[in-house]
Amino acid sequence: MQAHKPFKYAVAHGRFQPFHNEHLAYLRWAHSYGTHLFIGITNFDRTVIQKEVTSNHRHTAFANPFSYWERAAMIQDALLEAGVDPNQFTIVALPIHAPEKWPEFVPTDPNESIHLLRVFSEWEQEKASRLQSAGYKVITEVGSPKLISASTIRDAILFDKNYSDLVPPAVAAWLKRMDAKSRLENLNALESQE
Repeated sequence: MQAHKPFKYAVAHGRFQPFHNEHLAYLRWAHSYGTHLFIGITNFDRTVIQKEVTSNHRHTAFANPFSYWERAAMIQDALLEAGVDPNQFTIVALPIHAPEKWPEFVPTDPNESIHLLRVFSEWEQEKASRLQSAGYKVITEVGSPKLISASTIRDAILFDKNYSDLVPPAVAAWLKRMDAKSRLENLNALESQE
């Protein structure tokens, strides 16, 4: 018997560059609040990424090596591999810098939906404030240490270090299929020239 979930829709979001085990835990936590989980992929159009004052790296090419569709495929396969019912989640693009546009992308009715964020830094707190200011119902989890970062995984891929215990097996398969190492080497070389 499935436990009662307080909302019809739960909304979680992130860049997921790449999707890793802590992201999976975040989505499971968010899904515990809603019958259906909407997963918003931010920085979905890498050609128009905005610089963010509260996060000095999230706009760089090296920090955004994977396209929207690649991240959506990684997330979908990781969730399916983890046993999440495919009828209980939807992956969407989400313009993080424009909460006023969110009703076009995810459920926002505060009677039916809840937006969930794990707060590790000033950037996540800023996002929570923006969502609350836009009138969305928000729950934050504050104080949990960040055990895995996508930056660490990108560096591990680049420098041939083991990262397989940091990502779901489905994501490891996608990273290999996409030749993530070559892509990161090229992006690193480009950023080094700037």
